[in-house]
Amino acid sequence: MNTLIELYDERAIENILAPDMFRPRRIVYLCPGEIAQNRTRQETLAAFFRRRGWEPELIFVETSRFKADRILRQLFTIGERFPDCAIDVTGGSDAALFAAGMFAAKEGVPAFTYSRKKNRFYDISGAAFADELPCGLTYSIEDFFLMAGGTLLPGRVDNQILSLYLSDFDPFFDCFLQFRRDWPNIISYIQRISPSEYGQTPPLSVVGGYTVKGERGSRNTANEAALRELARIGFIQELEIVPGQQVSFRFRDLNTRAWLRDVGSALELYAYKACVDSAIFHDIISSAVVRWDEVLGHGSVSNEIDVMAARGVIPLFLSCKACDIKTEALNELAILRDRFGGKGAKAAIVTTEVCNAAARRLAAQLGISFIDLEELKTGQIVHRLKVIMKAE
Repeated sequence: MNTLIELYDERAIENILAPDMFRPRRIVYLCPGEIAQNRTRQETLAAFFRRRGWEPELIFVETSRFKADRILRQLFTIGERFPDCAIDVTGGSDAALFAAGMFAAKEGVPAFTYSRKKNRFYDISGAAFADELPCGLTYSIEDFFLMAGGTLLPGRVDNQILSLYLSDFDPFFDCFLQFRRDWPNIISYIQRISPSEYGQTPPLSVVGGYTVKGERGSRNTANEAALRELARIGFIQELEIVPGQQVSFRFRDLNTRAWLRDVGSALELYAYKACVDSAIFHDIISSAVVRWDEVLGHGSVSNEIDVMAARGVIPLFLSCKACDIKTEALNELAILRDRFGGKGAKAAIVTTEVCNAAARRLAAQLGISFIDLEELKTGQIVHRLKVIMKAE
């Protein structure tokens, strides 16, 4: 097979997987007009293949979304021009799939498909080279974004240093659980007595009042028990409390300072460590920020995924919530999963709040899993991740 015919799909990975597996000399994409005329999108594909270490010839043929007879005529023309061709029938519209079947049957062109459930390629007709062939490809988290025209940007977390702190994340999360109901006030208090100094390295030592101004004119008082627990697990040092007057302590380092000034860090870092502990992922990122390029009506749009992990060609999108689950959050997670992961991608909400029945129903409709407070309290998150990824 020197030429692979691909039925262009809205999900980027469908256009990537078979070409990257079999690496033909050229790829002919049967695609809608907006793709056939979009040089930027075409260059995205070419750049992705170059990143993977090869440079196939790419040919984009504009075709109908719904006229199977027109698509069939174009396939005949492609077959005449490139007689040593095969066709991948994994993606594409219903009309394109119908035409591809007719083409393969009439011309004897090898046809094959990919099973996400089995992670194997299968011979449909005359493609013995693909019969029950395991897909051994692995994609990084950045790969998933790049193949769909996105860009991975730096997030709130320096992922390069997280391995040095793994043993701290469970105690940090236990502290969070112990003071969960007052956690926003605890973090707000720490923020108030350790303000950011833009353009400068923030100080590690802080001194503040026992009671400080809170949100909207309220008063925020030091939670002595929580501060002592944070000192016990080593996140703060040299803690001194003068009840009713003053609190002083020193952050262990700049990283713990950042985490103690971010209300969501305890849950996100715990979820990150659970992905590591599962030992089923080859790439894991906390605070993965993706910029979407070519968004209709916008130059670009950015979104943050709290934790993202990759297992082979299957990405997992985790949204960590220490608040009520909103419809908007579920819809956003589903859109990100579909855009950057395709049909085989997984998504889950990790929540420390009791989730209402309406949110659970919507999540089920969207194919989003839940890891709830009870499962977090009983240490089941690693098991649940394996179940979600069908690794157990």
